[in-house]
Amino acid sequence: MIWAIILAAGKSERMERAKLLLPFGDKTIIETVIESVLQSNADKVLVVLGSKREKIEQKIKSYVINIGFNPRFAEGMLSSVQHGFQAVPSNARAALVVLGDQPSVSSATINKIIDEFERTKKGIVLPVYESRRGHPILIDMKYRDEIEHLDPEIGLRELVHRHPEDVLEIEVDTPTILQDIDDKDDYEEELKGKGDV
Repeated sequence: MIWAIILAAGKSERMERAKLLLPFGDKTIIETVIESVLQSNADKVLVVLGSKREKIEQKIKSYVINIGFNPRFAEGMLSSVQHGFQAVPSNARAALVVLGDQPSVSSATINKIIDEFERTKKGIVLPVYESRRGHPILIDMKYRDEIEHLDPEIGLRELVHRHPEDVLEIEVDTPTILQDIDDKDDYEEELKGKGDV
């Protein structure tokens, strides 16, 4: 079973309001991400909340997903990754780490990553566009304990650097794997080029 862990706990410090609740097409950013994941071949979905928990939970409660709360969300993104990996049940084979502020990543991109994991049995599968690594990143659950002890300043990059022989890079033909929304300019840029190619 492959779980998708959607990271939706960040504080949106560079935005005036909760960025995940900003409109994106006829939905919000977080709803768009959830729907892409639900349309993919991921078996189960866990959304990790933190900052603005109540507002986001209210918006997404109608989806068939699991919702978790990371009380350590202020410590940064790795703490939400760690929370997600601990919350996923022991029968999971792998987890796909999805950014909650990456609404242009399509279910087709997600499926490509999952398919390559199934085909190659590599422990860390990540997309690459023009030699730059992006998200989502799929990680075998054999790394669950190791993720608990990563350096918060480095995050998942530390895991990737430790196990180069177990990393598979998947070439994709869209820059959306590199694009997340950190500020108003990013948001406006995403709205302009809405959607995966």
